[in-house]
Amino acid sequence: MKQDYPQLSREVLCRLFGKTRHAYYDHLWRAQRINIKDDIILQQVLELRKAMPRLGTRKLLNRLQPTLLSHDIQIGRDYLFDLLDEHRLLIRKRKRKIVTTNSRHRYRKYPNLIRHLSITRPEQVWVSDMTYIQVQNK
Repeated sequence: MKQDYPQLSREVLCRLFGKTRHAYYDHLWRAQRINIKDDIILQQVLELRKAMPRLGTRKLLNRLQPTLLSHDIQIGRDYLFDLLDEHRLLIRKRKRKIVTTNSRHRYRKYPNLIRHLSITRPEQVWVSDMTYIQVQNK
């Protein structure tokens, strides 16, 4: 607003929004302190992640506590999660593809007997799969 109306003082602009001039400056100071605090946290996170790139957020918080206490910074788990998410530093879960079938075995593979069959009614063809379960070393 000050850029749009340079002739108005900050005090007048603050009163237009129902705030005091001190509240405006207090907001600026608080934002500056939060930025400094976040920068310290992010620097420590990046330093820890160099040694252990897959370290999760909860364990990261435990390792950060002594350093943060030396800087008089107290943060909680959710704040750290939000901060890391904002800076895209959360560890992504690996999607693992589970392999359930092994077709590369030495046993006989039977051909598809219904490949060219025209199915015209229900229960004309039944299909099943054999599952091998190991029971007492057998």
